[in-house]
This record gives sequence, C-alpha cells and structure tokens, in this order.
Amino acid sequence: MDDFLNPALIPQQTTLFTVWLLGASLGLTACTATCLPFMGTWVLGRGGTQMQALRDTGLFVSGRILAYTMLGAIAAAAGAWLSQVMRGGTGNLVIGFASIAAGVWLLRSAKPHSPCGVARSAGGAPPLLLGFSLSLTPCAPLASLLAVCAAAGSIKLGMANGVAFGLGAALTPLLILLPLISLFGKSLRDNREWITRWIRWGAAAVLILLGLRRIFLVL
Repeated sequence: MDDFLNPALIPQQTTLFTVWLLGASLGLTACTATCLPFMGTWVLGRGGTQMQALRDTGLFVSGRILAYTMLGAIAAAAGAWLSQVMRGGTGNLVIGFASIAAGVWLLRSAKPHSPCGVARSAGGAPPLLLGFSLSLTPCAPLASLLAVCAAAGSIKLGMANGVAFGLGAALTPLLILLPLISLFGKSLRDNREWITRWIRWGAAAVLILLGLRRIFLVL
C-alpha cells in the first residue's frame, strides 16, 4: 500500500458526503469479496436463527464503523506513524487472529456440554471482531480516508470522517447475503441433526485456515 497517506489521494474539496460515498464504493465492491469468506463461513457454521444472523450482521457492521472511527482519529493525530504501521502488515495479523478466534469459538460451542447461556452471550464477539479487523485491510479507499483525516488536523474531524466512511461501507451486499446463507444452512440442517456438528467443525476449520493464511502473509 505505497500510496498510503499520499497527498495526491486527497480530493480538492472533501465533505462528509464525499467521504460517505468513498465508503459506499468500498462497501458495494471490494468489501463483499474480502469479507464474505469470513462472515459467510461464520454464519453457516454457527447455525443460528434468522434473528441471530441479522444480529451478527449488525455486529459485523458495527465493528467496521468502530474501526474506521478509530483509524480516522489516529490518522488525524499521527498520520505518518499510522501509515508505517499499516504497511507493516498489522492489519493482516489482526484479521488472522480474529478469524482463528471465531473458529475456536465454533469448536468450543460444538461441545455437547457447553453452557447455552455462555455460548449465546459470547457469540456476539466473533462477528464484532471480524468486522473490526477486516476494516484494517489495506486498500485505496482506506488510504484516501486516512489521507483526508491526516490533512484535517483535528481528531474530532478525523473521527467524523471515519464515521461517515463507515456508514458508507455499511451499505454492502452482505446485509442480504449473510441472512440468505443462514437460511441455506437451516435448510441443510432440517431433519438432519447429524450434519449440524460436521458443518460447524468444517466452518471452524475454514476460519482457522483463513486466519493462518493471513498471518503467514506477514511472517
């Protein structure tokens, strides 16, 4: 990501609406290709209800907005330092560990004697972490956001730009695809209780492998 914080990426007149459009351009395109393997696998493996799938999707989107808000604030305060960190592969490391954590959660929740209450309360953490971590993937729209925030010179304005970008990125086909994947998983499990554990174990293995691949990209 050599263009990170390149002044040439900063539009002549940048408004919050412009930043929102920039986020929407990410959410409607690259976001789906990058995030679907992680969140699609999670939703299919968890095997929850449609309401749980919608809740997990909402948590995923919330994690993205939180991450962009934080990145906007940091870029406004110390843009050059953030550029170095992002180029160093930190994003891939965070994504890798978040994906592995989601896979481990699926494995633990598959145990026959897992406390149901604990499983339900902890199940919201993986999609939130995945949303947060996947927002750290280096890309041109994120580089433009950080360039705008760094040029703003105000942490509050940087956070506002981050929120606007995150709300734009929240407009993603995943809002439709993830509930559909959950519905597909439910149809697979109907009258086939034996397959539930196999799907969950398979999804956990995929998430762990995806996480390891991200980590190996940095090592």
